[in-house]
Amino acid sequence: MKLSEIKQHLSTLKTIAFQLPDGSLVPNHFHVTEVGKVTKNFIDCGGTVRNEEVVNFQLWNANDYDHRLHPEKLIHIIELSEKVLNIPDLEIEVEYQGNTIGKYGLDFDGTNFLLTTKQTDCLAKDNCGIPTEKPRVKLSDLQKQTACEPNSGCC
Repeated sequence: MKLSEIKQHLSTLKTIAFQLPDGSLVPNHFHVTEVGKVTKNFIDCGGTVRNEEVVNFQLWNANDYDHRLHPEKLIHIIELSEKVLNIPDLEIEVEYQGNTIGKYGLDFDGTNFLLTTKQTDCLAKDNCGIPTEKPRVKLSDLQKQTACEPNSGCC
C-alpha cells in the first residue's frame, strides 16, 4: 500500500485498527512513533547494485491506555512527514514489536489495516545458478491426455 492509499482509507474511518497476520489486533492504544523514509542501497549476490525506498511506520504499544490515535491525527502526521522529509508516494512498511521487531507489508480489508508477511528472496537467481522452480504436474492430468496419433509428430 502506498501513502496516497492509506490517506484515502483513513479519511473514511472513525477508528484505526491494525491486524497482525495471525488475526489478532494490535492493541487499540498503540502509537505511531515514527514515520520516515528508509533508503536501502545494496549489492545483491549477483553483483547488481540496487536501491530501494519505502515509507516506514513504527507502531508502538505503550501503557498509555487513555489515548487512541484517530484517523485525522495520523493523516496529519503523514502529511507533515511528506512535507518535512520530502517523501514521495512510496510503498509502506510497518515495524511492530513481537518477539523481535517485525517488518510487515500493509493492506486494507475495508475495516482493518492488515499487516502482511514479508519474505526474503534471492534477487539474482539467474546469476547464482539457482534453478527455476519446475511446474508441478498431477499424474492424473497426464493420463487425461490423448495418446499420440501415428504420423502426428508428437512422438
